[in-house]
Amino acid sequence: MSIVISCKNVKQIVPSSEGDLTILKDTFLEVNEGESIAIIGQSGSGKSTLLGLLAGLDQSSSGDIQIYGKNISKMDEEGRALIRKNYISFIFQNFQLLPSLTALENVVLPLQLKQVKNAKGRALELLEKVGLSHRITHTPKQLSGGEQQRVAIARAFACQTPILFADEPTGNLDSKTGEKVADLLFELKEQYNLTLVLVTHDHKLAKRCDKQFRMEAGILSQVDLNEKETQA
Repeated sequence: MSIVISCKNVKQIVPSSEGDLTILKDTFLEVNEGESIAIIGQSGSGKSTLLGLLAGLDQSSSGDIQIYGKNISKMDEEGRALIRKNYISFIFQNFQLLPSLTALENVVLPLQLKQVKNAKGRALELLEKVGLSHRITHTPKQLSGGEQQRVAIARAFACQTPILFADEPTGNLDSKTGEKVADLLFELKEQYNLTLVLVTHDHKLAKRCDKQFRMEAGILSQVDLNEKETQA
């Protein structure tokens, strides 16, 4: 099994009025192709910061992050954007749908930007898979939270990238809707054989992943949610 995400000695330090603040401390992580991992932790522990760094949405203060052997820590924003385009999709906690576009248009747009042939057909196929073929003309404000998240999932899978990052994918949903969205997420993950890295407060969701990690005060450790913690 090949390693598709590698994180070595990664630190994230940000300046503040009271001096430098260390968000991440000497972080190590390896994710194999097709694997699913969950990162749990308290708010402010650094887990979303790590997810953003792994996805190339930000640049680490030091250390190396590699995606398919390409060191994104040494790249400028243009280089990281190309990595995101070719390898990465992202599901955000607050959905990040464009409010003026319909559900269909929200899924079509990234496909058009990637110049995917038959973008509309691909978008319609994914919206049908997530059970929203009857809501394609509705804008986000006309959709429930669960429906908006399903649109966001369709958009992420439509791009056909091999890696999917998800930041609290069920965090803004009630428990029943969240469970349905989680079922859909893992069903599509298996169907498309994606590598999945998710951040969550939900231990039940985390247990569905192949591996679990805990972020605490900027330190990442591998855990077994049923047994004692072992250092990653």
